[in-house]
Amino acid sequence: MKKVTIRVPATTANLGPGFDAFGCALSLYTDVTFEEMESGLEITGCDEAYAGPDNMAYTSYCAVLESLSEEIRGVKIHIDAQIPICRGLGSSAALLVAGAMGANVLRGNKLSTQGLLNITNAMEGHPDNLAPAFFGGLTASMVDNGLPVTVNFPLHPDWEFLALVPDFDLPTPLARSVLPTEYDRADAVYNIAHGALVLKALELGDEKLLRTAMQDRIHQPHRKKMITDYDQIEGLIRTTGAAFCVSGAGPTLLCITRNPGLEEKLAKKLDAITKANWQMIPLHIEFQGAHVIDGE
Repeated sequence: MKKVTIRVPATTANLGPGFDAFGCALSLYTDVTFEEMESGLEITGCDEAYAGPDNMAYTSYCAVLESLSEEIRGVKIHIDAQIPICRGLGSSAALLVAGAMGANVLRGNKLSTQGLLNITNAMEGHPDNLAPAFFGGLTASMVDNGLPVTVNFPLHPDWEFLALVPDFDLPTPLARSVLPTEYDRADAVYNIAHGALVLKALELGDEKLLRTAMQDRIHQPHRKKMITDYDQIEGLIRTTGAAFCVSGAGPTLLCITRNPGLEEKLAKKLDAITKANWQMIPLHIEFQGAHVIDGE
């Protein structure tokens, strides 16, 4: 029976003002192995609650096979995830991408990456995490007539990312439920202008510009109330000169800097000002999107 392992990078979405549009792949990974068998479903490597037919890797696997009019036979799926669940680092998108790519590879790579993005976007509802997971690097995406359109943007090579990951989760549906349904025109203009400057700052490696441009009026003012220690951590990060934002829907907080000593600087102060336990994970940009690491 055929077998393949897919590696998918973590992703951070929004990057401040780029709500549901910007995304960047980071150097943390989920590996998912798919092995065909005659019948049945066997999922290992995850909590038992996720080891059934609703598992996102399996649902996207099946969606691709259905789009190809291929028979859905049995499959063994093993998940080896470094990406923390429900923390705003693209754990759900990674499973969807892995399942879609796994099915496509096992059946002869009949679909393009864009085709796989189309299928998974219909399942996820927005491509901000999916696009960088598939293509790597920094992406901006939109949906036009129901189909995702994605472009990659250049990134200065010296950026350092530091993810502050807490010991509590924040499910995306809950994080979305606190957002308004309408916004003032001034806030929309603010985010459009700031989003454009975020992309340029990331290209130039301009930390001062990025720190200013990464401010947002669409989602972070509402979500920060659900993130313990947000104000204290934001205040601390501002003193370091690093740019700061919520990663995706949160609760992970992301620092972006060209100072490689940021982790050491924060380690001396973070525990003193926080109530929750925060893990610091240094990351870099991952320019390679999802790919096969073993098998076909």
